[in-house]
Amino acid sequence: MTAKLKVYLNKIKHNIETVEKLCGEREVEITAVTKMFGSDETILKAFLESGISKIGDAEISNFKSLQHLDVEKWAIRIPGFSEVEDMVKYCDVSLNSELDIIKEIEKASKVQGKVHKIILMKELGDLREGILSRDEFLRIADYVLDSKYVELYGLGTNLTCFSFVQPSVDKMLELVELSKEIFGNKEVLISGGNSSTIDLMRCGDLPLEVNNLRLGESLLFGREGSFERYVKGTYDDTFLLEVEILEIKDKPSKPWGEVGLDSYGHKHSFKDSGVRRRAVCGVGKKSIDVEATYALDENIEIVGASSDHLVLDISDSEKNYKVGDVVDLKLEYFSALMAMQSDYVKKEYIY
Repeated sequence: MTAKLKVYLNKIKHNIETVEKLCGEREVEITAVTKMFGSDETILKAFLESGISKIGDAEISNFKSLQHLDVEKWAIRIPGFSEVEDMVKYCDVSLNSELDIIKEIEKASKVQGKVHKIILMKELGDLREGILSRDEFLRIADYVLDSKYVELYGLGTNLTCFSFVQPSVDKMLELVELSKEIFGNKEVLISGGNSSTIDLMRCGDLPLEVNNLRLGESLLFGREGSFERYVKGTYDDTFLLEVEILEIKDKPSKPWGEVGLDSYGHKHSFKDSGVRRRAVCGVGKKSIDVEATYALDENIEIVGASSDHLVLDISDSEKNYKVGDVVDLKLEYFSALMAMQSDYVKKEYIY
């Protein structure tokens, strides 16, 4: 393989423990979102060794190989009818917003002799999943409360993932008010979103009743999702990709001939910077997100990529690269996600 992903487990554990301390000071429990690395047990072990007791993933299939782990398993993408049977079998908790799906969960739980926990999702403006109507939300909550086979475990919401609407005090208080209307003064789980809610919590504006966050990026990269700031004392270089140089040539920076449309129907324009020294590497868009990838050598520019080629401008680098050398790339969340899922990238774990 011409690309190797180095996963720094020591730095990831440090990040988890740092964010856990921050959340613990505010009595907020973490559900660790593991979807970036799927069911990779090597990384998951670092999570569990750091005290994580709840994990969440969007893919039910990732839980099938994790049944031996003594940890609460959350299905964090609302399930489809086709997934309900397996979800009840492999997961303890699921996020839900449709009564018809909840009824199917109820049936599957009865057949399997289980009580499945439901977190009812409220739409607070991001326009992804969640119940918009307050009356509908309360009706579904009442239904779940009356059931023998599903339990109303808590309330939740999601923000910044689709429309990038930011968490706010008012939005969190809406969840708190719904909880009081449903449960009275009983303390229940209120999941106030993902890593984007960390800044609200850090500023002391998160209502005390909001006692759970579903965190992935902040644990793996130390970054909160609202303003892309890093939690103090965390590492962001936890996933580094080594790519092999396959070709080095001096070439014009501007292509010649008629330029057509790319795969998405876009036509690109190119700046003429004269002849530049370019390196072609053996990795591409099927394994990384180029827009979330950066060369550690700050004098290297990522020019672009096709499905399995990465083009770099190495003209200004102080290092005299040769064919066969490797270039180190720092991956952010979505690029690391793609590299972890890629069969074309070798993985190496650094302890």
